[in-house]
Amino acid sequence: MDVAAIIVAVLPHGEHGAVVRFLSADDGIVAAYVPGGRSRSQRPVLQPGNGVAVRLKARSPGALPTAAVELTHARTGLATGRATAAALEYLTALVATVLDDGIAVPRLHAALDAILAAMALADGAEQARVWHAGVVRFELLLLAELGFGLDLSTCAATGLAAVDADLAFVSPKSSHAVGRGAGAPYASKLLALPAFLVSGGVATASDIAAGFRTTGWFLERDVLTARAAAVLAARARLITVIARTQ
Repeated sequence: MDVAAIIVAVLPHGEHGAVVRFLSADDGIVAAYVPGGRSRSQRPVLQPGNGVAVRLKARSPGALPTAAVELTHARTGLATGRATAAALEYLTALVATVLDDGIAVPRLHAALDAILAAMALADGAEQARVWHAGVVRFELLLLAELGFGLDLSTCAATGLAAVDADLAFVSPKSSHAVGRGAGAPYASKLLALPAFLVSGGVATASDIAAGFRTTGWFLERDVLTARAAAVLAARARLITVIARTQ
């Protein structure tokens, strides 16, 4: 049976083949060997970000399965724009690096697919800000999926529910949201919580920058450590490009 997936990493293997890492909804990260993956016909298909249908075939125990891959959504055009190319590089590297193989992540798969689709369709700065904000939301979702989620349900200081607390900050120690009034005296010690991360809506350029600073704090502390820290360079490039395009 064919599995819908997004290609997140491609590594040449042998003279003609490639080891490809796919993100699917039900199986999470799946690695497979694609015979002829470096051929002229397969190279345009095996590009990070592309949506594909994958058919896996088991090999001997302990060996990677082989995969037959059919293109369903071509996204190679994203590599031609500065911001979209940086986002494509970062998001696929992030997913390929921090997710464990074989763990179902349907929400992450759907969110990544939606961001890539929005990137492909964006026309102008206003629409670009939609997917810029989507990247911040994706990071927030990733933190939650990995067990490092922010608690945005209540104010840590007053106990008021989010709808009543006017949440505006996050504690960098507890990862718990704080209301605007309760947090104002300690604002210099807290992280900003832009409204679009709580209640949705339109995000301004400054909101997006603040969101990146907040998610970045927790990503660097809890997720992008040791070998995974290499992904931070791609993240920094994306944030720089986004800032220049605002």
